[in-house]
Amino acid sequence: MILYHGSNTGIEAIDLGRCSRYKDFGRAFYLSADMQQAKEMGEFRVRISREGETTVTSYEFNEQLLSEESTLKVKIFPHYCLEWAEFVWNNRDENQDFHHPYDIVYGPIANDNVGFQMRRFRVNGGDLHEFLKGLKYSKGETFQYAFCTPEAIKMLKKL
Repeated sequence: MILYHGSNTGIEAIDLGRCSRYKDFGRAFYLSADMQQAKEMGEFRVRISREGETTVTSYEFNEQLLSEESTLKVKIFPHYCLEWAEFVWNNRDENQDFHHPYDIVYGPIANDNVGFQMRRFRVNGGDLHEFLKGLKYSKGETFQYAFCTPEAIKMLKKL
């Protein structure tokens, strides 16, 4: 399969050290199977950084590596669910030192206001069902692949 990464710069080599830590699935190199989604992410990165130009880099990935027979540790969230919301919370929460054991995580994208939702949840309380409802992406369910370890990164072939 072909996966796409949108950014405000070209990617010569993937460096997990340059990836932000507090993202939906933690520090990882994020990709999408949807080229338009990757392009929109690149446009977003240009807007917030105010530099560079929208760039989409393509990678080939053997999707059979997502199966149970793979030597990689893979976590798949096939849809929005409470387990997904808790996982996103743990990865986004800067007040804890959470590290999951997965090489690759696949699942829905949270909306752009995760930080707001977390603050609201902390101040007003509520339950995980409300938090989940607030995290759902406004454009519908769209998915992302997070390559979280050097072992997973080695499975990507730049095109």
